[in-house]
Amino acid sequence: MNKAPEGGRDTIAKALGAFAALNMALLTGLTLYLVLARDLLQTAAAGAQELGIFCALQVYMFGALVAASRRKQINIDWLEQRLVSPAAIRLHQAIIALVVIVVTVFFAYWAWQMLAWNMKRPQVTPALGLPLWIFQLSIQACAVGCIGYAIRDFYRALRPSRESLE
Repeated sequence: MNKAPEGGRDTIAKALGAFAALNMALLTGLTLYLVLARDLLQTAAAGAQELGIFCALQVYMFGALVAASRRKQINIDWLEQRLVSPAAIRLHQAIIALVVIVVTVFFAYWAWQMLAWNMKRPQVTPALGLPLWIFQLSIQACAVGCIGYAIRDFYRALRPSRESLE
């Protein structure tokens, strides 16, 4: 029902997907390196493990943004499948979008508090000495992006569809 406009099918989502794919490839390579270093070379590779965790966090957060952009996040659509009126379906989608907005605002607040706390009490990773706030930026970006996509979904649910105007 909510089709994206043709042409630029959401360039942001495509860029996020490419970024998530790049991080997945890096994560795969780092994991392979960790296994080979441990089992074949009999050496520790703690820095590679930290980078792998960083890539995994990027994959989770930006993957969540891609899912939100496509409205493919986990949901229960039992009620929506039983609604027949376009107005009822739009109202249902608007309520869901409002709930998502509220939840993601809390998520963004929590992410901001975590980032602010880390700025007051700087911490670094043990092997590479990377500041933890670098890791936390993807959480913040995910929270802000999900709020944006929830607002988009709310707006789309409120405006009448072209089919109902004809």
